[in-house]
Amino acid sequence: MVVTNACAPDPRVLRHAVWMQQAGYQVTVHAFDRSENHPMSENYHGVRIMRYRIGKVAYGGTLSTYRGIRRFQRTVIRTLSHDPPHLVYCHDADTLRIGAELKSDGGVPFVFDMHDLQHTWVLYDAPQSRIRAMVSGRMKQRMLSRAAQAETIITSSQQVKKDSHRGFVEWLAHHGLESEAVENRPLPPFGHSKSPPADQWTVGYIGRVRDIKAFELLVQAVKTLPPLHRPKIRVAGDGTAAARVRTMLLDEVEAGTLEAEVSGAFTQAELPELLGEIDVMYAMYSPRRGNILQGALPVKMFDAAAHGVPSLVNDGCLMSDVAKKEGAGLTAPWGDAEAIGRTLFELKEQVAVLEATGEREHQRWLTAMQTVLAGLQ
Repeated sequence: MVVTNACAPDPRVLRHAVWMQQAGYQVTVHAFDRSENHPMSENYHGVRIMRYRIGKVAYGGTLSTYRGIRRFQRTVIRTLSHDPPHLVYCHDADTLRIGAELKSDGGVPFVFDMHDLQHTWVLYDAPQSRIRAMVSGRMKQRMLSRAAQAETIITSSQQVKKDSHRGFVEWLAHHGLESEAVENRPLPPFGHSKSPPADQWTVGYIGRVRDIKAFELLVQAVKTLPPLHRPKIRVAGDGTAAARVRTMLLDEVEAGTLEAEVSGAFTQAELPELLGEIDVMYAMYSPRRGNILQGALPVKMFDAAAHGVPSLVNDGCLMSDVAKKEGAGLTAPWGDAEAIGRTLFELKEQVAVLEATGEREHQRWLTAMQTVLAGLQ
């Protein structure tokens, strides 16, 4: 398996790696340690994680990021070419080059697991840029061309019913590619479940901190509530916007407008404790991130619902359909601070429901991989 983050952790990658191992195969995850601060080799329930250090590389849509990923791709291709595996499992579009080259040069089959629409991230910082639009378009066409060579395509979302908003399965179908959905749902057991707060309540954001505008909107929304009704804001996670979010929230605390607590990266083992600190999960994202409207489902919504914590998500897209169908949360329009504030307050007493768990997704994964695994026998 190949992924361009450090897999420290990446729950979807590790979940699928363990499922592959349970199917009877040795699995090595080739991961890109961009910050160079994780162990170079690690064992996760029998899965080997091999981390590459080829110079520190930031996340984002910059030229230096692109060059860093290219170096990682070339290094992994050289490594795997010396001792070809029976299968390459490509997590997201920025690893497809590895699968396509090994198939072309050595006949090694590959699977494409599409978590996200990677080409949309290039547009995020400057959506009106013609140069970025051109780069994004080329990335999209390259991804579609390489994905067509995969033995099977797995992705992370599909519409909940025929007339609902589309997911990634439908996006790929629109471009002529068949795929199977395996959602990012956690595996039981889950432990504690939420009890409605007696007095003080907390809105949390637990995950990658990449969208500064989402946090600016959260602060605006909380400040629309009367001071005695305002929640504490709890943020946990690292990411490209983590430092700016920390500064912004601590400035608000110093000004006396709200209460907040901010911490950095956390392990998967620490996630249940963090979820136990919050009453509502804030899972809203700027629609400028194209994948939001195209069918992205926030993992934090499923993780929170597994512990009874409801989420607030964007309306007018697939995540709102899932939240309302399953009782996992409520929706609000992006940019409407007053509506977001009211809905957060409404959610504080609610207990969420997770309609299906990772056990269902395991069966979906086995179905999607059936032909591939049969070919490896």
